[in-house]
Amino acid sequence: MTVEQRIKAFVSLGEFLSQAEPELTLTLERASQLNRWYTVENTSKQIVAITQNLTQYKLREWIAPFDFSQYPKTVGLILAGNIPLVGFHDVLSVLLAGFRAQVKVSSDDAGLTAYLLHKLIEIEPQFYEQINIVDRLSNFDLIIATGSDNSSRYFDYYFGSKPHIIRRNRNSVAILNGTETREQLQGLGNDIFDYFGLGCRSVSKLFIPKNYPINIFFEAIESFKEVSNHFKYANNYDYNKSIYLINGETHYDNGFLLLKSDERNASPLAVIFYQEYDSQQELAEQLNAQSDKIQCITTQIAIETLIPTFPLGQAQCPSLTDYADDIDTLAFLKEHTY
Repeated sequence: MTVEQRIKAFVSLGEFLSQAEPELTLTLERASQLNRWYTVENTSKQIVAITQNLTQYKLREWIAPFDFSQYPKTVGLILAGNIPLVGFHDVLSVLLAGFRAQVKVSSDDAGLTAYLLHKLIEIEPQFYEQINIVDRLSNFDLIIATGSDNSSRYFDYYFGSKPHIIRRNRNSVAILNGTETREQLQGLGNDIFDYFGLGCRSVSKLFIPKNYPINIFFEAIESFKEVSNHFKYANNYDYNKSIYLINGETHYDNGFLLLKSDERNASPLAVIFYQEYDSQQELAEQLNAQSDKIQCITTQIAIETLIPTFPLGQAQCPSLTDYADDIDTLAFLKEHTY
């Protein structure tokens, strides 16, 4: 199978996903029953983010520098399941580069990844020999695994002798300076609430100047209050609120989001930590020192950091070259073609 054939197949997959066929709608509804975090709205949003990259121009431009042919090597993929189809970029990278993909999906996947891969094989039957969904990885040449800090130690132990990309826990942060428009702050709401804040690109902490008016931020994100109608999110909100009240911990509360001062970046669900800063230069140095723990930054400020930075509202819309943990997957694959 040529690179052009593989590109054509993924373009056709994108066209299918963008048409909202009854079959696809039924699949999303079924997934929402199997995993209550996978609401139809959130899964649809992820599919839109995926399909915007599945164009002939974008795929050609992305893969062109690497001159991939087709290789007999097998890449073991361990996919996360914190948000719908979070591992699709890894699958796309491996298959488009011409490798075989041995895929172990998360128990939380709700059948979504298998559905897309079966649809891809239906579109291009030659992919049948390239794709294998398994319960346990075996006889692979390379490994790309995504998990928590705890699971990464397991991955290191079992897979460390193979060429690998092993991803760990990361969070994303936002930087405000008080000049943001209401529309920009509403965009920040998407960075926070999309996928209920469960993704590594979800903003879990705000950096704000001293005396920042929190009420302006709360007013701008009021349109996201419907998130509290989701029982799992609401349970987390109620639990964390109770803990802060019992312990007498100072916090802000708008009825569906808790804001608490804390130096950590990883906040509990339904909570956003915040931290005041004095100067942007000092903040950049602070963030650079934690670059291995931060997935991305959203801000309207021109700030020089080692961490990928996006405008407010764009954290959940990565392009093909916005690699997880800033590790170029195609470059990794190209390095191990022989």
